[in-house]
Amino acid sequence: MFPHQLNDPRAHEIAQALLGGFNRHYRLFRETTARAKQRFELADWHGQQKAQAERIAFYDTRVGEAVELLEAGYQASELPMEVWQQIKLHYIGLLTNHLQPELAETFFNSVCTRILHHSYFHNDFLFVRPAVSTEYIENDEPAAKPTYRAYYPEPGKLGETFRRIVTNFQLKTPFEDPERDVARVAEAVERHLGGKKWRTNFQVQVLSSLFFRNKGAYVVGKIINGFHETPFALPILHVESTPTAARSGGERRGETGSPPSRLVIDALLFGEEDLLALFSFARAYFMVDIEVPSAAVQFLRSLMPRKPRSEIYSAVGLQKHGKNLFYRDLQYHLRHSSDKFRIAPGIKGMVMLVFDLPSFPFVFKMIKDFYPPQKDTTREQIQGKFLLVKQHDRVGRMADTLEYSNVALPRRRFEEDLIKELRHYCPSLLDESDPDDIVLKHCYVERRMIPLNLYLQDATPAQAEAAVIEYGNAIKDLVAANIFPGDMLWKNFGVTRQGKVVFYDYDEIEYLTDCNFRKVPAPRNEEDEMSGEIWYAVNKGDVFPETFGPFLLGHDTVRAPFLKHHADLLDPAFWQGCKQAILAGHVHDVFPYDASRRFAR
Repeated sequence: MFPHQLNDPRAHEIAQALLGGFNRHYRLFRETTARAKQRFELADWHGQQKAQAERIAFYDTRVGEAVELLEAGYQASELPMEVWQQIKLHYIGLLTNHLQPELAETFFNSVCTRILHHSYFHNDFLFVRPAVSTEYIENDEPAAKPTYRAYYPEPGKLGETFRRIVTNFQLKTPFEDPERDVARVAEAVERHLGGKKWRTNFQVQVLSSLFFRNKGAYVVGKIINGFHETPFALPILHVESTPTAARSGGERRGETGSPPSRLVIDALLFGEEDLLALFSFARAYFMVDIEVPSAAVQFLRSLMPRKPRSEIYSAVGLQKHGKNLFYRDLQYHLRHSSDKFRIAPGIKGMVMLVFDLPSFPFVFKMIKDFYPPQKDTTREQIQGKFLLVKQHDRVGRMADTLEYSNVALPRRRFEEDLIKELRHYCPSLLDESDPDDIVLKHCYVERRMIPLNLYLQDATPAQAEAAVIEYGNAIKDLVAANIFPGDMLWKNFGVTRQGKVVFYDYDEIEYLTDCNFRKVPAPRNEEDEMSGEIWYAVNKGDVFPETFGPFLLGHDTVRAPFLKHHADLLDPAFWQGCKQAILAGHVHDVFPYDASRRFAR
């Protein structure tokens, strides 16, 4: 290859510096994640939300530090490619006994592409495919914390086993009534098993760390009986203590000085569909302390075999590696398909150009270079909205996005109409210098959903009513999370495979607390009343909920169910009340499961 460079002494030093940068990142990542348990015990919901948002920036910060270190110490951007190939070989050697090799490979890619400013899929020295196996890492590292624990209940003592499972997490806040809770869980499990005989291998396997998000902590595991495996999750929540319980000591107070609280097991979620809803792409990333990510992801995939590994990595907060895996999945799919990228079906957006590949369940979004006059915004502001959504609690109602730069896609896979649209609306984001590829300089990727307006066109009356109810629930969940969606037209919402309605148009979202919800002033005279123009002053941030109706309820199919279930969305008092509650420090409960699943108390 390059004999004069084979023993470049800088290669091993740079590889060590790179791995040191990753190790620092993952140590800090785990430290803030591990503190989620204490925040949960103290009911520090604002602290939990702040930590979840700040943790997202950890990765890019550590990558930036590594870039600065390598540039200052080695002038890394001036090193020839053969030296970088040596660096990669040394780096692989350093990962032999590493517990997070796949994440460290992604970190290597991130640093190198930042230094060399190249599209990483065109660089042979990067990790386009994994170089270090993640199979059975725990077997090789006996000191590593076990990814899951196995429990073997005796017949008739299932409740005792679940009490031991929950107790082993050593939550400092006491439970309100642990015997009641585990009895309910055991009864629900027995009911689900339907009287089936317990086989020799009957056991309950539970991941060793709790999953924290919003105001909940979740035990995640599976029940194994013979050849049948049943995924489950136990949501643990705070409830205000009764006076009797409050006198018994050991209580925890939230940051707002709320009454002492106790813990309860709120429900038992069963089966893959329940777990898919819990780990949905429309929800915030979990805080979960994981020492061997590949082992935890393998366990979670056994619970949700239809969920891509990329989404599971993202769901546990490792979204940069999830993004890397998604890119690999896309390249794999392109090699095994022949359909073409096309303009996405539905009403075209004024700010975003959206296209998809029919055989691939995602859409690609690019910010246009220009917008109509009514869209008073900039590219930087729109990117800021996407970042807000990334960092916010998405409460199951806002789709997560993957953000990419310099994505090269085969030109032959683009329909001509789409190429024309890209050239017209997004010329600054297009690089056509390579005759074989079209390079997208910046784009977002989201899960594909059926636009709600298209869904309603083909829906039966019962389906339409259910979708309208879901639409109103989606808005109310966003409101509870301090989000005002801005443009609430049906076309800006999508319907998932599970029938959930999710918002995906972010260019006009605002914090609810930044909006001023007003009642439309009474007309001053007959001319005002007859005028087609607004006769009253409108300031920045003003919102008039009464005016939503004409835009949303033009058809009987949607008007009747909307007014029956969600007429309060047209009342300024509803919005004002929600805003005041949030300003007062209240954090709403938004559950990733239906209210009917909750245990009665």
